[in-house]
Amino acid sequence: MASAQFLRSNHLHIHGGFTSALPAIPPFSRNHLTSLDQVYFSTNRSLPPLCAVSKIGFSAAKDEAASSGDIQFEAPLKIVEYPDPKLRAKNKRIVSFDDNLKSLAREMFDVMYNIHFHRTDGIGLSAPQVGINVQLMVFNPVGEPGEGEEIVLVNPRVSKYSKKLSIFNEGCLSFPGIYADVKRPESVKIDARDVNGNRFSFSLDGLPARVFQHEFDHLQGILFFERMTEEVLGNIREQLQALEMKYEQLTGVPSPEKIQNRRERRNAVGFGKS
Repeated sequence: MASAQFLRSNHLHIHGGFTSALPAIPPFSRNHLTSLDQVYFSTNRSLPPLCAVSKIGFSAAKDEAASSGDIQFEAPLKIVEYPDPKLRAKNKRIVSFDDNLKSLAREMFDVMYNIHFHRTDGIGLSAPQVGINVQLMVFNPVGEPGEGEEIVLVNPRVSKYSKKLSIFNEGCLSFPGIYADVKRPESVKIDARDVNGNRFSFSLDGLPARVFQHEFDHLQGILFFERMTEEVLGNIREQLQALEMKYEQLTGVPSPEKIQNRRERRNAVGFGKS
């Protein structure tokens, strides 16, 4: 999260291509992930205690468990766009590591690759972005089927993050055509399960860390514009309002949220808040 190399744009599209710092990881495997633990983390910034971590939205054992029905889906999955309420819904903890979960992960990869074929450089996707409100994300740094390594993170949680922050131009498939600067920690250490339920920990820095954080925010119901300054947000406000109008036209119901009311909302909470 090695240096980044963009395929078709000087923007970082969160589901876009980059040269990954990840080691070779077999599909749906935890092998070699621990080699990433060598990444340096600043300890000058105290993390909240675990009891506080669960309160601010990190994945924790007390999160509501997903039922088998929560993971049922019909193919093909479609990208959910802002301001669909599924992007804000509580994402449940996965407790059943069965063939249905593997099928969902496979389908999410297929959606991601199809996005890539349509020249949006898909390399990662979170479950709520396809309307499934569970704690699941997938990514492949290469973004091509049959190439690179397919990685599945279930119930991910951030255990450490760096004090050093950086700004980068981000985009999001749930906000088509919108790009803006977002400040995030440069490094994160992650605890998660793989698609078979095995626990593991690993670390990311640079661009892969940023991609993970964007996807992790989705699992917490946090959208990337909530991590922007008011000045930056002002530059995309009209585009967000256009998406709200599009939602109302397609659904025939009022938008569940309005960017013009953002000042009345609390800023996004979680790790790395500046």
